[in-house]
Amino acid sequence: MPHVSFITLSGFRIHKPDLLELGLSLPGFQDRASALSQLPALGLITLAGMLPESWTSSYHSPVETQNGFVELVLRDQPDLVAISALTPSVTEAYTLSDSFRVQHVKTVIGGLHVSTCPDEASQHADAVVVGSGEPVWLELLADSERQNLKPRYIAGRNQRTAEWSMPRFDLLGNVQRYTLQTQRGCPLACDFCAASRLIEQFREKPAKNIRQELAAIKKLKKNALVELADDNTFAGERDVHEFFDILEEADIRWFTEADWRLGERPEILKRLAAAGCVQILTGIESLVFRYPGMAQKNVELNRMIDACHAIQEAGVCVNGCFILGAQGETEESIDRLTQFLLESTFAELQVTLQTPFPGTALYRRLQQSGRLLPERDWSFYTLFDVTYQPDLLSVEQLENGFQEMIQNVYGPSATLRRKKIRRDIWRGNSRLYPTSN
Repeated sequence: MPHVSFITLSGFRIHKPDLLELGLSLPGFQDRASALSQLPALGLITLAGMLPESWTSSYHSPVETQNGFVELVLRDQPDLVAISALTPSVTEAYTLSDSFRVQHVKTVIGGLHVSTCPDEASQHADAVVVGSGEPVWLELLADSERQNLKPRYIAGRNQRTAEWSMPRFDLLGNVQRYTLQTQRGCPLACDFCAASRLIEQFREKPAKNIRQELAAIKKLKKNALVELADDNTFAGERDVHEFFDILEEADIRWFTEADWRLGERPEILKRLAAAGCVQILTGIESLVFRYPGMAQKNVELNRMIDACHAIQEAGVCVNGCFILGAQGETEESIDRLTQFLLESTFAELQVTLQTPFPGTALYRRLQQSGRLLPERDWSFYTLFDVTYQPDLLSVEQLENGFQEMIQNVYGPSATLRRKKIRRDIWRGNSRLYPTSN
């Protein structure tokens, strides 16, 4: 029987050594790093769910690919190795793919980065998938069996499979968190965003599929914590009451990403906590610059903050996301943002550097103006390393400002303060504390 080995290279990365060393000493930063690294990749296990019965498979999510990892995968005698990677890990993925090809094992690489840079990826793989993998996966497998892989498999943004495939959650082993998609893409188009809308048009998963996937997860882990791996869960037109009914029936704790506008939707706030939601990650972005393409998200700051307060008053924590280094950033604006974050009532914070991922309008804008740093390759595109020349700061000033902000915002006292805020909010969550109301 033919065998495919799935390898995903995701997780948490920082290129700058002194920032990495600092981050590992800060409790709040460690918490965010741990949360990011625990989330399993969904794309490959979804393709695994589409495998014909004639194929066998294995799944690998290595922390690092040295120390005999290639030999470990080769023990399965794979006919095909399928690799998925994000931008900061894609160079590592290319090296890994080259290693398998030296051993005469065919490789295929896909993912968001590869879909935007297919010519680059083609230098390191026998086949490259451009766009969503599901529409072309069975064709690719058939070609593999015939030993006739095409160099490129292209799924257009309008192309899709007739049915949503059930992911092979069982391949993940004993994980702390599971991921589940209830939609693909996002109807908004923020110019810094490298979300799945770049490879597929926005569409929502049918209720029956969501129910089946939740049941599969619950079978593996009764008290599962689930991330809805959506780009913007409540941005579409789904029946939110049916959606919440399914989540309540599943009796799980979950968190997701959504924009601030849900804080102005009472029909959502009324059911959010009871349906098991414990946290919403929402982008406030920058205090000095409003990104093009943000559409309905682009309003005055006070309105966003009020909406976030409403979410937390409903018993659900808000992880406020902020981007440092946008147009107009100065040392003074960094100081203002630091003070704002230290005084804010967000239950959690995610602060990252502006990162121009390939395929985004931000990348094109900085590339056209000659501001991308040519000496910094894809391994620097971590969200925590500077990859471009700021407009009003030097690279060193932005790096130092970010490092100082991280030290303040994720330090012991600030982290303890946010933990208390989270505890207070969750006491109002009827799912977590059913006797509190």
